[in-house]
Amino acid sequence: MPEPSELFRRQLAFAAHLRDPTRIPGPEDVEDRRMAIYRELVFNNVSALLAGNFPVTRRILPDAHWDDLIRDFFVRHRAKTPLFLELGQEFLDFLQTARADQPRDPPFLLELAHYEWVELALQISDVEPDRTRLDPTGDLLEGRPVISPLAWNLSYRFPVHRIGPDHQPDAPPAEPTHLVVYRTPSDDIAFLEINAVTQRLLILLEEEASPQTGREVLGRIAAELGHPDPTQVIVFGAGLMEDLRAKGVVLGTARAAPS
Repeated sequence: MPEPSELFRRQLAFAAHLRDPTRIPGPEDVEDRRMAIYRELVFNNVSALLAGNFPVTRRILPDAHWDDLIRDFFVRHRAKTPLFLELGQEFLDFLQTARADQPRDPPFLLELAHYEWVELALQISDVEPDRTRLDPTGDLLEGRPVISPLAWNLSYRFPVHRIGPDHQPDAPPAEPTHLVVYRTPSDDIAFLEINAVTQRLLILLEEEASPQTGREVLGRIAAELGHPDPTQVIVFGAGLMEDLRAKGVVLGTARAAPS
């Protein structure tokens, strides 16, 4: 049996060939026919796993382009985790760094992949709010509304939620797309397309440094907008927060900490 250092060297050489078989030769003492089985198994398994994590991305890319993308991921990315459930995050990291300036890729590729990754991340997240500190039926105007940790407030240059085989924009529209992607109480993943004012509301409600009541936050938004009748903003915002509570984006209000 080889010494541990020799075994480790052989394992590295074996893996290097599987990642980049066109440039790195396989072990001399292993028949190429056998190596081909390993090459196909490893590549096809990772390709299938990522296709499941990023189904829209897979559908819009031709087979050759997808295979090139996965091979590039194999060759140039060094994963920091061996966990299958975290491979999607590794692939996203690769797109953000090594693959960032590939002219062959659609201009929306990174944003679309991020949106698809968010859906997976929310689905598998084990984050739970501290419901002992929540009043689910609390007054959203007079209390401090609490946003679900499983509701992510996101902005994209492209309308990623509409991209598919029949809609692939060449350039971003004039206005960005604002979305809330969230896990519902029944553990489904849903999204809301929101406007910039609603996004501002969610941002302010999540500020921990200066917690405010719903009424105070809406009054601040009315002032930022220069609205002539702040009461209208507060009435509209109250209805909006109730709708967000019904969907599970707002969980209720914060209970006062015990003295």
